[in-house]
Amino acid sequence: MSTLTALIIVLAILMTIIGGETGIRSFFSVLINTLLLILVAMLISWGINIPILILIFIPLKLATIIFLGTHDYTVAKNSFYSSFLVCLIVCVLIIGCQWLAQAAGLGPEAGEVLVGLSQMPGLNYGMIAVAVAIFSALGAIAEAAVAMSSGLLEIKKHNPDISRKNLMASGNAIGNDVLGTAMNTILFGMFGSFLSLFLWYYRLNYTLGEVLNEKLFVNEALIIMYSLIGVILTVPLSTIFLTKGMEKHESEKKHESRKSNSN
Repeated sequence: MSTLTALIIVLAILMTIIGGETGIRSFFSVLINTLLLILVAMLISWGINIPILILIFIPLKLATIIFLGTHDYTVAKNSFYSSFLVCLIVCVLIIGCQWLAQAAGLGPEAGEVLVGLSQMPGLNYGMIAVAVAIFSALGAIAEAAVAMSSGLLEIKKHNPDISRKNLMASGNAIGNDVLGTAMNTILFGMFGSFLSLFLWYYRLNYTLGEVLNEKLFVNEALIIMYSLIGVILTVPLSTIFLTKGMEKHESEKKHESRKSNSN
């Protein structure tokens, strides 16, 4: 048994013990998302149109992350709507920034690994960079949407008569906490995965200008910025979607109760 297999088994056991049914569904969500990413990579390598793949797999991945990882349908539905809208906005931002940055492709650090291999495989490196950035930001956006929707729904359940103004204010308070934790998670994740490259830059005496113009660093920094912007946009949109959804649900219940009383 390999180390990876053992860790996957331990993860499945712990998620089942701690999360119960939701933990099991979350574990399968991770597996399905991994398979979807592998499928995306295979389809890109086969020459399938990358923008079409992005449009198809964004809702698939969001649905897998949110609906399998959340036990409440109201939370999942509103999280999906807000996440999908944010993803579309971020997609436009990513396409524009990637075109301006011109940081797609392979950096000089990969030169020794690719000696003797063709660096022109007939793939659009620019669109591949866009796809990587979009799928990297999806997780942070979906996580923030679920956190916002779950918190607001619990407030509504414990205080059914809360006004829309107070609910929005509570959403802003929850959003401040979500923003702080999400930003720290994203930034520390970047530094943790990028530490070896930072050591490379330091030991080879890279100047600040060389680091800021390095493809690997620029791509990673851009992905961090996309994720942060996506989380910032998710906070107000999740609050608006959920408050409107609750108001609509309550009005429908009142209408049904009046209809039943009249009959």
